[in-house]
Amino acid sequence: MAFRDHLRLPARLAIALVLAVVAAVPAPSLAASPTGRPAAEAAATRDLEAGAGVRGSGGPDGVGVSAPVAVAVSIEVDLRLGQIRPFIVARIAAERAAAEAAAAEAAAQAAAAEAAAAKAAAQQAAAPAHSGTNHFWIPSLGLSRSVETFACSRSTPPANQVYRWGCAGANNVYIFGHAWGVMKPLHDAYVSGRLEVGMTALYADGKGHVRTYRVTEFRVVTPDQVDWAIAAQSAPSMTLQTCVGANSDRRLLVRLVAD
Repeated sequence: MAFRDHLRLPARLAIALVLAVVAAVPAPSLAASPTGRPAAEAAATRDLEAGAGVRGSGGPDGVGVSAPVAVAVSIEVDLRLGQIRPFIVARIAAERAAAEAAAAEAAAQAAAAEAAAAKAAAQQAAAPAHSGTNHFWIPSLGLSRSVETFACSRSTPPANQVYRWGCAGANNVYIFGHAWGVMKPLHDAYVSGRLEVGMTALYADGKGHVRTYRVTEFRVVTPDQVDWAIAAQSAPSMTLQTCVGANSDRRLLVRLVAD
C-alpha cells in the first residue's frame, strides 16, 4: 500500500464513525402531534416559535422538527464524537507512525544496498587485473595464454601452446608459439603495423609474481639467427618469437624490458 493510502485510511475511518454516531441518534418522530410531546418540551417550543417565529421544515403531516429537539440531537452527536475522538486521533497517529517507519525502513534498505554496491565496486577496482601462475598477457592485443615449459633438450615439435623456452640466458623470459594459433594476435599486429615500441606485456611466473614488460625493439630474422634472441640480458627482459612470411620462413623477434 502506498504512503498516501495509509494517510487516507484515518479519514475514511473518521467519516465512517461519524456516520455511525449520527445513525445511532434517534430522530424525532415527524408523525407525533404537539399534544403528544412532554409539557416542558411543548412549552419551550411554543415560546421559541412565538418569540422568534421559528417553525419546523414540516414533515409529512405538516408538523416541523422543533428547535429544542435539533439542539438535543446536536448535543448528543457532540457528546458521542467527544467520546470517540481520542480513539480516532490515536488511530491516525498510529497509522501515520507506521507509514513513516515503513518509509524509513525502505530508505535504510536502499542506502544499505547502495553502500554494498559501492563496496563491491571498490573491491573490484582494487583487485589486480592480472593474476595467476605461468601466464602471459598482451592486453592491447587481447592475448591471454597459459605458459608451458619447453626444455632446451626437447626434440619433439611444439604444439599449439605458448611455451617458455629453456635455452634462453639469464634475465631473459623467452616466450614463443605458433603464428597460426596461440600467437596469431602478435603475428597480425606486426603484419598490420600495430606492433609498436612501448606496447606492454605481462608475465606471471610459477610463484604468481606478475611483472610488466615494455617493447623496446623488434626484428625479423631467419630461423638460424638465434644468438640475439636467446642471449642473457643485464636487466629483467622478455623475448617473444613467432613466425612470419608467406611460408612462415621468418622469425619475428620482439624484445621487451621490465618496468
